[in-house]
Amino acid sequence: MDALTNQSASAALTITNAAGQPAAVDGVPVWASSDETVLRVTASADGMSALIETVAPGTAHIAVTADADVGTGVAPIIGVTDDVTVAVNPASMASVVTITLAGFSDPQP
Repeated sequence: MDALTNQSASAALTITNAAGQPAAVDGVPVWASSDETVLRVTASADGMSALIETVAPGTAHIAVTADADVGTGVAPIIGVTDDVTVAVNPASMASVVTITLAGFSDPQP
């Protein structure tokens, strides 16, 4: 994904079980950027969504960790976006960034 500096987007977390049904989340999911100097992440109070802000040129990704019951009991779930490449935002350009994280149904060992 490519983005320009000084943009923001909402991201939503949807965790599903093997049948594609919503999975119960235990606790508050934790969001993180691999590089806060490129992408800043501010999670909502319940952790089910976050505001992603592009800060400076570079490449980073967003990771979300949560404990959820995907059918075999509560297990840790980890989701990571593809790399997001941020470029300088020329004053004459505007763009919309949409990041959606969904379907993390594979528990981590």
